[in-house]
Amino acid sequence: MKLVTSEYATAVGKTYTDDASGKSYTVKVADNFEYKDPVDHSVSKNQGLRLVFEDGSRIIYRLSGTGSSGATIRIYFDMYEAKDVNKDTQEALRPLINIALKLARILELTQRKEPTVIT
Repeated sequence: MKLVTSEYATAVGKTYTDDASGKSYTVKVADNFEYKDPVDHSVSKNQGLRLVFEDGSRIIYRLSGTGSSGATIRIYFDMYEAKDVNKDTQEALRPLINIALKLARILELTQRKEPTVIT
């Protein structure tokens, strides 16, 4: 992934704004994500790059090599919405999606405008 580690480490305290909506997010934590299994308590380190914002929203970038060729870029989004809970998920997440794509230069590096899978 071309999100340069040194740039990533200095993201704490930076504010990123979605051009389309004007919504801004300030980075509270930027780290290398690790997964802690709730059952056996094992820890899997180096699972991806994680940005946690001051409002609790987060973006996680992961590479997955399980495809038939190359690697898959997986991007996970979490956010809390108290008011508009019936809004379409993709629309509610759009500001975070736009910021994530811009930060990691997904379009520039992959030439893909749309994801191949949305779950």
